[in-house]
Amino acid sequence: MHGNVWEWCEDCWNESYKDAPSDGSAWITGECDARVLRGGSWDADWQDVRAAYRSWGVRTYRKQNLGFRLAMTLPAPSNANGIEPG
Repeated sequence: MHGNVWEWCEDCWNESYKDAPSDGSAWITGECDARVLRGGSWDADWQDVRAAYRSWGVRTYRKQNLGFRLAMTLPAPSNANGIEPG
């Protein structure tokens, strides 16, 4: 979804990745009044429209080019006859 809207992340802002969690969990220490933004938006410079580029915004900041993504882990599908799909 790069280039749609900047994606708000749960991570608190930190200047570098020094001491960042290595297990993929959110980084909940640092400047927590400022949160990480990723992915670029429709009005971003082309070199900023990528997941590796980070920016930040204060938590109360609102603008038409900022958003968030909802995700949910779904249960594994089951089959009535006991045969695993796939």
